[in-house]
Amino acid sequence: MQISQRAQAIAPFLAMEFGKRAAELEAAGHRVIRLNLGEPDFGAPPAVRAALQKAAGEAALPYTPALGLPALREAIAGFYRQAHGVALSPERVVVTAGASAALLLVTAALVDPGDEVLVGDPSYPCNRQFLSAFGADVRLVPTDASTRFQLDLAAVRRQASARTKGLMIATPSNPTGTSVPPAELAAICDWAKVHGAWRIVDEIYLNLSDAQPDGSPMPTVLAADPGACVINSFSKYFGMTGWRLGWAVVPEALVPAMERLAQNYYICAPTPAQLAALACFTPDSIAVCEARKQEFAERRALVLRGLQDIGLPVPVRPDGAFYVYIDVSGTGLDAMGFCERALQEAHVALTPGNDFGVSEAGRFVRLSCAASREDLVEGLERLGRFVRSLACQGPV
Repeated sequence: MQISQRAQAIAPFLAMEFGKRAAELEAAGHRVIRLNLGEPDFGAPPAVRAALQKAAGEAALPYTPALGLPALREAIAGFYRQAHGVALSPERVVVTAGASAALLLVTAALVDPGDEVLVGDPSYPCNRQFLSAFGADVRLVPTDASTRFQLDLAAVRRQASARTKGLMIATPSNPTGTSVPPAELAAICDWAKVHGAWRIVDEIYLNLSDAQPDGSPMPTVLAADPGACVINSFSKYFGMTGWRLGWAVVPEALVPAMERLAQNYYICAPTPAQLAALACFTPDSIAVCEARKQEFAERRALVLRGLQDIGLPVPVRPDGAFYVYIDVSGTGLDAMGFCERALQEAHVALTPGNDFGVSEAGRFVRLSCAASREDLVEGLERLGRFVRSLACQGPV
């Protein structure tokens, strides 16, 4: 059987690969602390779980419209009004089978072979894999601590060419947990509009962002750029990773193409998940999610203190999501070596920076703070012993 060049070229998703190795160790009887995946340990809010049980009792769960249940599209639009003060037509909301399907549809709708697209390095690997799958020429733009590992206007101007057709930005970012300052993001989008480039902005972690210095919530890009294509998900803020439900907000002109693509690629998002997700937007469920957001912030602070005690530097303090991007170069190991040995010797699963880019990727390791406090504390203790053992061994 001839495997396609596309399939042969795609790199493994290392966060998942280290998860597989962790599962093998667990099957052998070891307790592994899993800090490799961004998977909240809480699960969905109680009202959402109850709604799913009710939906499961229905005699028939037919396909929904390809764009999603109208009531859910309206609820998502209402969430933007409530959480961000942005008036949004439900017609622009496309409910998808996870944020991955939102990226699939938006990329399919916008990208032609040979189109150049700027993406920050480091960044979530699947984003650029979707772009590449549709023939985009992905230009990874190196970033560093001076720009919070995010694209800025200066880098966009420096790296763009006459072939640049679009930008993909995630804020807050996976793997760094850092955000693009709102004024900088608006300036980037203004530049892109002037140059005829589309904007895909991944806001999956937006509602887990810290407040701005004045106490106001971090705004959606739609407040500054209503023409941007926004990707979001029920997985992180609402804790619904395995439910495979997300959404996109796109310009009205793009909606018919998104509908045709959804009809052909996967018909619709899962009906039971859509029915249950309506309960996400009740005051009780939002209160639960806000309390969990505070808990994630406290866990992140716990991890940052623990890493400081161990002597593992975090060059940029995250201000959203639940990730910490650690510089392990001082240990004498590169990222892959550090993660492999931490898993085998300390039974702590992490993700090497090699997943997220090429520029200095070998120096960094991502740690997810989405695990329980108990696991975070134990994981930090194990990492501390592991790092101290490296120091005792001398240069590697």
